[in-house]
Amino acid sequence: MEQLEDSVSSPAPVWAIFGDLMAGLVGIFVLLLVWTLGIQVDLVHSLQHETRQHQLEQQRRIALEQALAGPLATGRVTLRDGRIGIRGSVLFALNSDQLEPGGRELLRSLVEPLRVYLTERDGLLMVSGFTDDLPIQSGNLQFVDNWQLSAERALTVTRALIEENMPASLVFAAAFGDQHPVVANRDEAGRSLNRRVELAPVPRAGGS
Repeated sequence: MEQLEDSVSSPAPVWAIFGDLMAGLVGIFVLLLVWTLGIQVDLVHSLQHETRQHQLEQQRRIALEQALAGPLATGRVTLRDGRIGIRGSVLFALNSDQLEPGGRELLRSLVEPLRVYLTERDGLLMVSGFTDDLPIQSGNLQFVDNWQLSAERALTVTRALIEENMPASLVFAAAFGDQHPVVANRDEAGRSLNRRVELAPVPRAGGS
C-alpha cells in the first residue's frame, strides 16, 4: 500500500502554475509595450518629416511671394491658391498673341524664383491662357475662336519663359478659351480681368 502511494506523483504546486501564467502575461505585456513604443517612434518621425516639409514649403512660397511683391503691388499680377495670374493687357494688346515689352520684362523677373520653386518641389509649371466671352471678330483671320487665341497666348508665354532660361522640361501650355472666368463678363472691367494668363505650379504625373 505504501509502495502504491509512493508511486503516485504529487500534484504541481499552485504557485508554480500561477508563476508560469504571470510570466506569460508579462511577456505579452512587454511585447505590446515594445510594439506601442515602435508605433509612437514612427509617428514622431513622420510628424517631424511633415513639419520639415511644411516649413520648406512655407519658405518656398514666401520666396515666390517676395519675387512677386512689386508686380502684386502694382496690380499687374494676382496670386490666388498658388496660381499667378497676369493681366492680359500687361502681356498682350487686344486680340493679339504678340508679347508686349513690359510683359516680357515681367516674365523675365519671374523665371528664377519659379525655377527654384519648381525644382525643389519636383513640379511643373502649367501656363494657361484665358479670354473674355466676346467672340473673335469676323474680320480677324489670325484666330478662329477664343480657344485658339488663348492657346497661342499660352504658347507665347511658354516660349518666352524658355527663352529667359526656364528649362523646357519644367513648363507646358494649356488653353481654356472663355471658360473659367474669375469675374462675370458683364462689362469691360470684368472682361479685362478675364483676359489673362495664369502660371500654376503642378505636381508631376505619378508624383507624390
